[in-house]
Amino acid sequence: MLIIGLMSGTSLDGIDAALVDVALVSGSAPRWRVECAHQTAWPDPLRDALLRACAPHTPLQEIVALGEPVARMFAAAASAVAARAGVLLEEIDLIASHGQTIWHQPDALAIGGTTGRGTLQLGTPALIANLTGCLTLADFRAADMAAGGQGAPLVPFADLILFSDPVEARSVQNLGGIANVTLLPPGGDPAESLAFDSGPGNMVMDGIATELSAGEQRCDHNGALAGRGRADGVLLADLLADAYFAAPPPKSTGRERYGRDYALRLLAEVRRRRGSNADAMATALSLTVESIGQAYDRWILPRHRLATVILGGGGAANPVLVAGLRKRLAPARLTTHLEFGIEDSAKEAVAFALLAAHTMHGYPSNVRAATGAAHLALLGSLSFPPALTA
Repeated sequence: MLIIGLMSGTSLDGIDAALVDVALVSGSAPRWRVECAHQTAWPDPLRDALLRACAPHTPLQEIVALGEPVARMFAAAASAVAARAGVLLEEIDLIASHGQTIWHQPDALAIGGTTGRGTLQLGTPALIANLTGCLTLADFRAADMAAGGQGAPLVPFADLILFSDPVEARSVQNLGGIANVTLLPPGGDPAESLAFDSGPGNMVMDGIATELSAGEQRCDHNGALAGRGRADGVLLADLLADAYFAAPPPKSTGRERYGRDYALRLLAEVRRRRGSNADAMATALSLTVESIGQAYDRWILPRHRLATVILGGGGAANPVLVAGLRKRLAPARLTTHLEFGIEDSAKEAVAFALLAAHTMHGYPSNVRAATGAAHLALLGSLSFPPALTA
């Protein structure tokens, strides 16, 4: 199958698209080849609107109305990667769109005299199907949540396919807006794996950078500001006392917990304690490093001694962050997705192409050890283009 995977993460860096040739043969490992990868940037006004939509109390009509322009952007990203690869959309078997997460509520919330859980991704799949003429699979998280799982993380299924080794234990450490880890046991048995969100990745640092630059900068480029500061150790200890960090997996989180309000509170507290802006950024970076390190100490290393940690996501381009992780996770060797022939920005788009291929062949693809689901599930819901419904 020729599948276009589409993904936009919590950092809202852009829409990552990957054209993947996937072959599944019963009883053998999937065969896959990335034909092309491309990133489409969000227009600034739409990105700003999405960031507002992630905040509590955003008017419902704004969130509903965003579904259409987001879907148009996802359709454009699919068209762009196909054109870049020299492939007609008519030749594409399937588009796999994760959508843009606005709110993720994996834990029960009391509301209206009852409790409920849910997750919301924008990017109307029926519109993507109509605009591209391609069968579109989306809404990946819902089936896992229906099975009692958190609906995330879902990428560990692909991590096991892409990066497992027959002999050595590895981990895949994503450094997106949120940091998440996948343990890859020797042989890549999903039943022996573990995956979860450890806490903030770039999100808090990005929030501080955006505030300090009045929106002119979206991140601390190359860790330049953090590198000039000194982390506030006392404040860092207070931040690490957050109950989320000590909670055992399965667990997942996002902008609803570590978004703009959290970043502004951290910045204000450092200033109240007479620290500089650079100190605030250094504290945010240290929070990412130490929360990841503590997660490994608590749940990864007691299971396996890691030989290799594979870094991905935007944070893998931050040398100060990477240096901190290299020291904290020693003696494991740190590398990136590029060693395995996958561009860092494309990995999660590739992952959703693999998930979609398994769904279309009738194979479940949630990792129960990662999400906490009671049973395996076929992920995603189909939207049909006009050519298939006429």
